[in-house]
Amino acid sequence: MMSNEDTTPDRVILPSLETPTLTKAELAELLFERLGLNKRESKDMVEAFFELVHDSLVKGDDVKLSGFGNFNIRRKAPRPGRNPRTGEAIPIEARNVVTFHASHKLKAIVQGDTPIDEDFE
Repeated sequence: MMSNEDTTPDRVILPSLETPTLTKAELAELLFERLGLNKRESKDMVEAFFELVHDSLVKGDDVKLSGFGNFNIRRKAPRPGRNPRTGEAIPIEARNVVTFHASHKLKAIVQGDTPIDEDFE
């Protein structure tokens, strides 16, 4: 809750539907504003981060981001499926999928159970 004297909310306010995604360009801009990196360095740092995550997942390695969550590769077995339009049976081949599991810390912050500390922003 908020008191009249305290304007800081106890809960995390999620962005509205008007801004459903955070883009690489927006991340680079935040690095530029908050860390004082130049725009080229900011863009390069964001690109390097996503390239590392991408390359690790492609190799089949898990990616663990402390305090945020884990990206894991999971092997899905082949299974029978069907075309929903025609009802025709279609085999679905085995494949790898990426899953994300949020950390307990992130879940608690999203639920509003834990206030956001300065380091998390």
